[in-house]
Amino acid sequence: MEILVKAAQFFLSLSILIILHELGHFLFARLFNTRVEKFYLFFNPWFTLFRVKRGETEFGLGWLPLGGYVKISGMIDESMDKEQMSQEPQTWEFRSKPAWQRLLIMLGGVMVNFVLALVIYASMLYAWGERYLPASNLTWGIHADSLARDIGLKHGDVIVSLDNKPVDQYFQIVPNIVLDNVRKIQVERDGQLAEVDVPEDITPKLLSGEPFIDMRIPFIVKDFASQSVARDAGIEEGDRIIGLNGQDLPFFLEFREELIASRNNNVIVNVERDGRHLEIPLKVPEDGLIGVMPVGELNRFFELRTIEYSFLESIPAGITRGLQTFSSYLKQLRLIFSPETGAYRSLGGFITIGSIFPGVWDWQAFWSMTAFLSIVLAIMNVLPIPALDGGHVMFLVYEMVSGRKPSDKFMEYAQLTGMLILLSLILYANANDIVRLFR
Repeated sequence: MEILVKAAQFFLSLSILIILHELGHFLFARLFNTRVEKFYLFFNPWFTLFRVKRGETEFGLGWLPLGGYVKISGMIDESMDKEQMSQEPQTWEFRSKPAWQRLLIMLGGVMVNFVLALVIYASMLYAWGERYLPASNLTWGIHADSLARDIGLKHGDVIVSLDNKPVDQYFQIVPNIVLDNVRKIQVERDGQLAEVDVPEDITPKLLSGEPFIDMRIPFIVKDFASQSVARDAGIEEGDRIIGLNGQDLPFFLEFREELIASRNNNVIVNVERDGRHLEIPLKVPEDGLIGVMPVGELNRFFELRTIEYSFLESIPAGITRGLQTFSSYLKQLRLIFSPETGAYRSLGGFITIGSIFPGVWDWQAFWSMTAFLSIVLAIMNVLPIPALDGGHVMFLVYEMVSGRKPSDKFMEYAQLTGMLILLSLILYANANDIVRLFR
C-alpha cells in the first residue's frame, strides 16, 4: 500500500508539472499566432490512450510517462517531421516568427515551472508557516559518528557556524557543508568556542551516505519489535535506558554503538523506571539489535521554531525560498559534473524520485516535493543540450547575436544527438536505481 501511495503522489506531481510546463510553450505560441498541432501529457509512440481535437490542436494522453510535449508547426523537435520542414514556410509556423518570439516560446515552459514553484512555496508558508529545529536548540549537542570524530568533532558539540557563517537550521548543516565547500566548523564545546578543520575529501564520503552527525536524544522506550529480546528480559514501554554494564550511556545512538560492540555477549542494561534504577540482564543477539523502538518525536525533546506568515508576508518569503532552492540545486549540479566528488553515482531515476514522497498521503510534503521538482524541471530543461528547451535557446541566442540561422539539416542532426544524450542519461539514472535495489 505504501508503494502505491508513493507512486500515486509521484505521478500526480509529474502530471501537474508536465501539463503546466507544456502549457507555458502553448500559451506563448498562441500569443504570437503560432499553430500548435498537438498537446500531450506523456509520450505516445505507436499508440495513444486518449485524444480529442479542439480547434487546430489535438490534446491527448500518451502511455509512456517520460514527459510530455507540444508539437509546434514549423519547428524541428522530437517528432522529426521532415516533410513539413521541406515545404515553404507559412506565416503561422514557428520558423516564420522573429527570433525573440521563438525565444519566448521556448522559454515559456521553464518560466511557468519557476513561477509555479514560487507560488507553491508562498502558498505553503501562508497555509502552514515554517517550522524547523534551530541548531542552537540541540539541548545535548550532536552525536558525532566515526567520520565526524575523525575530523575532530565530539559528542555534545553544538555547531554554531560554518566558515564563520551562523547556522540556523540544524537539518541544513550537512547540505551546507557539501554545497558550500565548507572548510571550518565552529562549535561550542564545554562552554567554550572551538574550531574544527574540514578536509577536502569529506564531500565524496558525505555524498556516499557515510554517517556524519546526528542529534543526541535520550533513549526512552516507545515500542517493541515483534521479536524483542528487550521485552522478553523485562524492559517496558516508557523505560528510560541510561547505560550498559554500569557505563553511563543515556543517549540512544551512543547506547546503540556500545550494544553493537557487545554482540553475542551477556550484558546488564541500566534502566530508569518511575524514579527507580533497575539492572536488567539480557544476551545481545548476533545482529546487535534488542528489538526496541525509541521515542523519536523531536518536539518531545527540543523546542522547535515556528514562523507564521500573513498573506502579504508569504509572497516575498516564498520568492526567497524558491531562489534558495534554485541556488542549492545549481550547486548540486556542479557536484554531479565534478567527477572527483563521486556525486554522479548518486544520480537516480524514477524509483529515487518516487521514493522521496512519503508513504502516507501528506499534502504539505506533496506540495513541497512538487515545488522542488518544478525547479529541477526548469533547470534541467534550460541546460544547453539539443532536444531540450535549452538547446533550442542556445541556437536562438546564437542566431540573435550572429544574425545567422542554423540550417534545418544541422538542427536535425543536433536534435538526434540531443535525444541520444537524454536517452543515455535516463538509462544511466534508472540503472543506478536498479543497482541500488540489489545492494
